[in-house]
Amino acid sequence: MSNDKSSAKEFPKQEQSLPGSQQEQHPSPKVLPKEYPNGKLAGKVAIITGADSGIGQAVAILFAKEGADVVVSYLCEDDDAKMTKKHVESYQQRCLLVASDLSEEANCQKLIDTAIAEFGKIDILVNNAGMQVEQESLTDISSAQFDKTIHTNFYPHFWLSKFALPHMPGGSSIINTTSITAYRGSDHLIDYAATKGAILSFTRALANNLMSQDKGIRVNGVAPGPIWTPLIVASFTPDEIEKFGQSTPMGRAGQPNEVAPAYLYLASDDASYVTGQVIHVNGGEIVGG
Repeated sequence: MSNDKSSAKEFPKQEQSLPGSQQEQHPSPKVLPKEYPNGKLAGKVAIITGADSGIGQAVAILFAKEGADVVVSYLCEDDDAKMTKKHVESYQQRCLLVASDLSEEANCQKLIDTAIAEFGKIDILVNNAGMQVEQESLTDISSAQFDKTIHTNFYPHFWLSKFALPHMPGGSSIINTTSITAYRGSDHLIDYAATKGAILSFTRALANNLMSQDKGIRVNGVAPGPIWTPLIVASFTPDEIEKFGQSTPMGRAGQPNEVAPAYLYLASDDASYVTGQVIHVNGGEIVGG
């Protein structure tokens, strides 16, 4: 569904007394549920980065369940990626695995080119891959670590969006993974939080830009809180893991399959009037912005 501005011209002058009658309203509001006989993403092609495990894997599987073919981008975790492919294909959808370091611009261009060569189009881009390294103090963060975090977490959002846009038709969707740390910070993940803040601003700016150009392409984000993924085990201490997620209002960490539906909503026509927004999936923590 295109997201052009034509609807603003569709309402003739009319007047009613309170509370108003829908039967006399012209045109009548659309209130019936949208129908998806073959799945909410039937016929769509989605690129999902970091889809070998965790949130990205859950998103790829759910997208396939709803009818999408999936390009799974990952760094080097072949066994996890093969499991994603197995699940996607169990829904009779195609799955292309692409192992690549997206911190390099040329690899981002190659990923887009590979997807177009295989599927001929891109309907959904999920920028999800990322990394984090805990440090006690700002002075402990080396320039090398800071540079790697930015090139891993933020640059691919810019490059992949830039290279994918010429291949995305009206009605397409870009979904960026930001984080709760973009809103409340993180004392031990300063560089990581900074990149997630950049992703948040990039999401809003690109959404406005594409709407101003009447491209009909929506750009939104998801801001997960504590979600149980391999990244947590790889970057936190055993003591932190034992208490992981317990400080949320719900008192527990979330699972990847509890986050994936937010991406599905934003990717589908259910969110046809949503752009420049972020869905918070964080166990109940209230954050600003």
